[in-house]
Amino acid sequence: MGGSRRLENMNPDVGPKPSQQPRSEAEKSALGKTQILFRAFLLTALGAFFVFSLNVNYVWLSAILTLAGLVLGIVVLVRTLKYKHPRLILLGTISGLVVTAVMCLLILTSVLFFSQVSTYQDCSRGALTESAKSQCLTQLENSMPGPLR
Repeated sequence: MGGSRRLENMNPDVGPKPSQQPRSEAEKSALGKTQILFRAFLLTALGAFFVFSLNVNYVWLSAILTLAGLVLGIVVLVRTLKYKHPRLILLGTISGLVVTAVMCLLILTSVLFFSQVSTYQDCSRGALTESAKSQCLTQLENSMPGPLR
């Protein structure tokens, strides 16, 4: 009997921890909904990035996905703080919102300089060597307005 008590004290990770697990069905349901929203948020943020990197002609789709991701991220952030969900969801949401903010800046830049970015993307697709790629980059730099060079 004394030996089993020592084993319990040596392994504190065994058994449920009330501070980490939801206690009621309502808390479990809230956590489940937040996790689904978190996954949708991550998928829209990743989707926006991949669509943006695919082709600048789809910048409108990337903008829609980025806005949807921004809205979902804010909803997840509010739910995480309101229901005191695990910190991992909070950190993931904050990181995702930072990425979404960067995507907003990239999309805005691409819209403002659409013709230059489109020309660069077409040029870089056909560039097979490093010197051809650097030539495309030089053409992009030369096509930008003076203060942005």
